[in-house]
Amino acid sequence: MKRRSEALVAYWMLAPALLALGIFRIYPIAVTCWGSLCTESFAHAGKLLFVGLANYLDLFKDPIFWKSVWVTIKLNIVINPLQVCLALLLAVMANQRFRGIGFYRLLFFVPIGVSLPIACIVWRIMLDPNNGLIDSILALGRIPAQPFLINQDQALWCIVAIATWKGASFWMIFLWAGLQDVPREVQEAAQIDGASQTQRFFRITLPLIKRPLLFVLVTDTAVNFLLFVPMFLLTRGGPAYSTNVLMYEAYKSGFTYGEMGRALTIVMVLLALVMIAVVAQFSLFQREKV
Repeated sequence: MKRRSEALVAYWMLAPALLALGIFRIYPIAVTCWGSLCTESFAHAGKLLFVGLANYLDLFKDPIFWKSVWVTIKLNIVINPLQVCLALLLAVMANQRFRGIGFYRLLFFVPIGVSLPIACIVWRIMLDPNNGLIDSILALGRIPAQPFLINQDQALWCIVAIATWKGASFWMIFLWAGLQDVPREVQEAAQIDGASQTQRFFRITLPLIKRPLLFVLVTDTAVNFLLFVPMFLLTRGGPAYSTNVLMYEAYKSGFTYGEMGRALTIVMVLLALVMIAVVAQFSLFQREKV
């Protein structure tokens, strides 16, 4: 009887969180899943007609969709390890103790205080091919002006650079917190035993922060699969669909062309890709006994 009452109290305590989870997570996913199986009726405005897998079949025949899939995967293959590695490097640097470290830590936190839309606008001005700051700096080294955001071979990598500049500092906070929890006694004992700084990092520090590292990797992956603002503000998916990621393709389908069924179908495909990536990352870390 006592256990039952304790369980009832626990359920009541969890009820607000479970209710919020259902409203803001499970319900939108269910609506999206249902919407991907329907299309709008032209005869009855606002009414949905169930069409089964027709949206998926039409989508899989669309070469623009497959181009978006490839761009999304290519973006994440590069940006996820780049952001995590840079965030780890910044966290290690911020965790050092020497004169003036406060100033360096302040510099690391600057990108966090700038919103992504503002950062995109500033970078667009800096990357302007006519009189941008970046081309002016390249001119000092006698490097010709680059087209950057208007070139299909460079636009995606410019977005990678902008998103990494903005995101690495944010993820650094979590890794820095993990480094703070690494016992200094263990580090000092390894140093006394003759372990070099590199050996201490890879054999002691890195294994002890694998949990925050897994959190950062998984969360960063989900965020970058849904990356949308730079494409919307800087390139509009171009040039030549070179930055047309799935999230932006879903936006165009739903709010530009009014094809909400196609947009929701793309979102479901995107959700599946995120789940596959996250499950693969969890499996990788579990094999190494996190």
